[in-house]
Amino acid sequence: MLHTTYRFEYCFFYLIWKDYIWLRIYILLKTEGHIYEPYIYNIRLNHFSGGKILFKLLDSNIQVINSLSDKYKFNYTKKSISKFKKNKYFRLIGMGGSILGTQAIYDFLNNKTKKNFSFIDNLKPFRQKNKKKYTNLIVSKSGNTIETIVNANILIKNKDKNIFITEKRKSYLYYLALKLKADIIHHNNFIGGRYSVLSEVGMLPAQLMNLNPNKFKKFNSLINNKNFIDNLVLNVASTVYFLKQKKFNSIVINYDTDSENLFKWYQQLVAESLGKKKMGLLPVVSNMPKDNHSLMQLYLDGFKNNFFTFFYVKESKSEKINNNLILSSQKYLKNKDLSKIILAQKKATENVFIKKNIPFRSFEIKKRNEKTLGELFSFFILETILIGKMLNLNPYDQPAVELIKNETKKILI
Repeated sequence: MLHTTYRFEYCFFYLIWKDYIWLRIYILLKTEGHIYEPYIYNIRLNHFSGGKILFKLLDSNIQVINSLSDKYKFNYTKKSISKFKKNKYFRLIGMGGSILGTQAIYDFLNNKTKKNFSFIDNLKPFRQKNKKKYTNLIVSKSGNTIETIVNANILIKNKDKNIFITEKRKSYLYYLALKLKADIIHHNNFIGGRYSVLSEVGMLPAQLMNLNPNKFKKFNSLINNKNFIDNLVLNVASTVYFLKQKKFNSIVINYDTDSENLFKWYQQLVAESLGKKKMGLLPVVSNMPKDNHSLMQLYLDGFKNNFFTFFYVKESKSEKINNNLILSSQKYLKNKDLSKIILAQKKATENVFIKKNIPFRSFEIKKRNEKTLGELFSFFILETILIGKMLNLNPYDQPAVELIKNETKKILI
């Protein structure tokens, strides 16, 4: 069994894999600076200790990587959105990658914003009339996303202010924005929705939340961090190995309620990027400790085609137990707060996983801020792209989804 640890500035992370082969990989990483295991992967990764080779592996779409960097130039300015800063109520209308990243930002960093954001990310009846005066953010790369068109049509009122983030080309939403005399922010066509969270798609709303986009963008320092690069490669190699062993379910064991939308974003990232050519990972998100009482039995004693990611955020403040209501039989709960109890449950579950030889990795987040979240976005995006490269997949397209869009149009016509 391999137990590896490393520490980012704000994130503590470790891996436990049960197979001896990872010990060999880990030694290669640490002593030779490369991995060469053609018997297992039929892939060669040379001198993977710095950012230079990382970019070579990603040379098919370097602009996506540039959007993670602080050198990326947004298609808006602080001045252009300053007129919206005093607004209190914002409503974001979009689907998939156009909205999931912003939801993740808003929930993960809810302690840092006083703005009220609501998110419309599905088709459902709006039974109650809302009299609030909203600033609407309508986001769609193509400008022709049917669900976004329908929701915008139903929800936008004359009194609302509107910002459209879409490609400046012929599309329904582009023409609607012109008709409404709304602000139009160009959505670069080289950034797909699920990779767009650190572009204007996620950073403009973040700025309206009074968050600092520059604090999210620490990509350049990350790729020069040997620990970050080495562990990125170890995770990618591990995942590819599990796929070769027919472990197709990547299950997130999430102990932070404010990160549920982060992992919905992660779900789309992994599923759309890698689910093609009869390959892929099934990303499943389990929210703990609730799922201890439903799914954990299956994870521990059921089929063994799973590997796991534990995720926990250390809170600086947490509700404390009322000692006056504690009975003698539960005295171990005295003087505890919620954060300590949740951490104990996480550690207990990890201990059981180790005893049962179930492979997992574990994130422990030390600080809840923009830098931490930007680091997580960058890590998961790079990990997913590199897995795609190793599997000889195009991680940037989603051809099967387009089939449903086309069939829907045929039926409606």
